[in-house]
Amino acid sequence: MRTTVGIIGAGPAGLLLARLLHDAGIDSVVLESRDRAYVEHRQRAGILEQGTVDVLREVGAGARMDREGLRHDGIELRFAKRRHRVDFPALTGGRSVMVYAQTEVCKDLIALQLAEGGPLFFEAEALAVEDADSDRPRVRFRHEGREGREDVLECDYVVGCDGFWGVARKAIPSRLTQVFERTYPFGWLGILADVPPSHDELVYARHDRGFALLSMRSPSVSRLYLQVPEGTDADSWSDDAIWAELERRFETADDWRLARGPITQKSVTPMRSYVHEPMRYGRLFLAGDAAHIVPPTGAKGLNLAVGDVVTFARALTHERDKGSTELLDTYSATCLRRVWQAERFSYDMTSLLHRAPDASAFEDRLQLARLERIASSRAAETDLAEAYTGFPFG
Repeated sequence: MRTTVGIIGAGPAGLLLARLLHDAGIDSVVLESRDRAYVEHRQRAGILEQGTVDVLREVGAGARMDREGLRHDGIELRFAKRRHRVDFPALTGGRSVMVYAQTEVCKDLIALQLAEGGPLFFEAEALAVEDADSDRPRVRFRHEGREGREDVLECDYVVGCDGFWGVARKAIPSRLTQVFERTYPFGWLGILADVPPSHDELVYARHDRGFALLSMRSPSVSRLYLQVPEGTDADSWSDDAIWAELERRFETADDWRLARGPITQKSVTPMRSYVHEPMRYGRLFLAGDAAHIVPPTGAKGLNLAVGDVVTFARALTHERDKGSTELLDTYSATCLRRVWQAERFSYDMTSLLHRAPDASAFEDRLQLARLERIASSRAAETDLAEAYTGFPFG
């Protein structure tokens, strides 16, 4: 097979890139190692920045999101039993965020791709990217597990949207790269529960026992998280223990109460920060988790991936229309400016709200002082709101 852009990975980034290229009249082929059911039910992020929402609408993938998604105009910070709401539109000139699960974004984009887009192959495992520094890179892959048989996709460009463990990044010689990484001594115990959310916006709680987050997937399904030690086994927590700990950490001085319900899913998410530089090698471009990972506190992972593929699609369209590779040549630098701002914000939110295992009384008071600053300073509050609702693409 031959195409202009070979896309490895059919998560939100790969699927959205295929749609952007289709709308620009540029052909592509998407290779996804998993089957369709797995992709459509893979639980990940659920907070869409304003820019992500706008792009999904522009490519025709926003109708169901607008019907079923939950627009949020702010978040609530809790500390020392106090509640402080951050009003996004008032601080950012009207921007907001949307609660709409990654599973639903993928379903919408898959439906569009299969109806009118280019080839999308499920169960097509990319084995290697070859000749990435030539004008004819190739992706070797195995379709539907056929042992002893490999297929080859020849491309003008390859975009690796295949996550941290994918093959795309491995095609870049290590001598040409630099990696920046930080791991955290805690993770998130996350649950899905069949109970309406106890608040109409996300609640970020800082507590001496650790961080907690109240989120949601729909008006009838709550998504909640607890900070737990690194390496915690989710099954070591009983349902009653989870609810009791959530109640402690969300406690307020008023009559607010946390509603309990049946827990349908629980898992532990590790916390890390990771950036791979550069995000381009020859005609191979990295996007999303293939190039960078952020702790989930800032709700940036999916949105960074969207920014990457929007930047690539614009650059390739510019090359076709203007005959200039200027934007392709600056792809990595352009993306990394946004990536590092998101890394900074995610780190700041993580250090602001989580209690390190060896935290001192001095560090505890600094956290409270930082939260007091946000609650009392419009400038500090605006910085948080602008970052949370999203940095401009490009």
